[in-house]
Amino acid sequence: MAAHQEKKPSEERKRKNTQNGLRTSQVQWGRAWEVDWFSLASILFLLAFAPLIVYYFIMSCDQYQCSLTDPLIALLTGNKHLSDIWNKTPTLTYRAAGIYTLWVAFQVFLYVFIPDFCHKFLPGYVGGVQEGAVTPAGAVNKYEINGLQAWIITHMLWFANAYYFHWFSPTIIFDNWIPLLWCANILGYAVSNFAMIKGYFFPTSAKDCKFTGNFFYDYMMGIEFNPRIGKWFDFKLFFNGRPGIVAWTLINLSYAAKQQELYGQVTNSMILVNVLQGIYVLDFFWNEAWYLKTIDICHDHFGWYLGWGDCVWLPYLYTLQGLYLVYHPVQLGTANAIGVLMLGLIGYYIFRTTNHQKDLFRRTNGNCKIWGKKPEYIECSYMSVDGTKYYSKLMTSGFWGWARHFNYTGDLMGSLAYCLACGFEHILPYFYIVYMTILLTHRCIRDEHRCFSKYGKDWKRYTSAVPYRLIPGIF
Repeated sequence: MAAHQEKKPSEERKRKNTQNGLRTSQVQWGRAWEVDWFSLASILFLLAFAPLIVYYFIMSCDQYQCSLTDPLIALLTGNKHLSDIWNKTPTLTYRAAGIYTLWVAFQVFLYVFIPDFCHKFLPGYVGGVQEGAVTPAGAVNKYEINGLQAWIITHMLWFANAYYFHWFSPTIIFDNWIPLLWCANILGYAVSNFAMIKGYFFPTSAKDCKFTGNFFYDYMMGIEFNPRIGKWFDFKLFFNGRPGIVAWTLINLSYAAKQQELYGQVTNSMILVNVLQGIYVLDFFWNEAWYLKTIDICHDHFGWYLGWGDCVWLPYLYTLQGLYLVYHPVQLGTANAIGVLMLGLIGYYIFRTTNHQKDLFRRTNGNCKIWGKKPEYIECSYMSVDGTKYYSKLMTSGFWGWARHFNYTGDLMGSLAYCLACGFEHILPYFYIVYMTILLTHRCIRDEHRCFSKYGKDWKRYTSAVPYRLIPGIF
């Protein structure tokens, strides 16, 4: 198997992969080679409780008007038993299974069989066949970038149905939300199990596989770096972007339709959530080619963390604000609505401008202007698995001179805006900002650990030049 063919003994790796006095990216790319007890405990906790967390949030809205404390109080006082809550939970239905199967099949069709044409008439949009980053084994994968096209086609059909064809109600997603949860879990576990089996027996690239020998860690974090079926169906790109993120805006539209059905109007808070999250989704697809160079594609393997997470965690917990507003419609005052909108737009501006600065710097190899002047940077080098030496430049100008992950700061501002649109009656809609803060802080630390292992002393020079991670002067 690939595990025995490709994995080198620890001492041999140490001898062959030393740069700047440290082990290089050959050891540290992707996830770990070895699993410590804390990591294993974290993995087991997430595998056991992440599905329950999703169920608890959705059940709380369905049965307890979005209160996170009432179910616990009812159980602790003996007023309710677990069986009472479970028996009131909608089960999997043939209707939901049919909806979900058609949805995923349609997104696969758009992804695999419809080459991108948007790049031919949208100025500035980069689509079509694009190359990804060099993998640790030295391979360069090609991708068909057509996510924006898939989003446009899907939403054109959605609005055509809502205003002309009337094949189904625009509230169809909300009306089948919990039965669809079971479908999403089935797909998430099926994809994760298949990825595990594929990594062992027929990997796309054996040299880009990692085995720790710990089943639970390998299952969650993934074995294969870029699992594929055929030439174009890339698991990471498809499940990271489709079907979950394409569905994100449709889910919010279904929530808005349900609010209109129940109360005769769509509140300004629901409109804000739809607009701000819609901007985020459109930004993702407009910059899908840039996404090929992010940590998700360049460093994460494909396992349960991405497979189940993209199928279940993302569409169900990233849309909690809209779900909450169906049960608790909030009409914000004009000043508050403008404040939320401005916070979201400023956060988006920081997020997009910061990423644009980095992308411009990379594309031009530093031969550009950031804020009207030539950018400053630190030169560094690293080696791939095959022993090839590469050179990089780490920018210390623009927003990247303010903090090492200032794009995440903008992302967090936008996340907070989504939550503030829901008012302060319940804590449930604020789960998103808490989760994103933990996720992005952990990602900062994980990314910097990888960069330190990759660049060694050069990374120390960089952190001396840019000492803060997220908030200048504070953290």
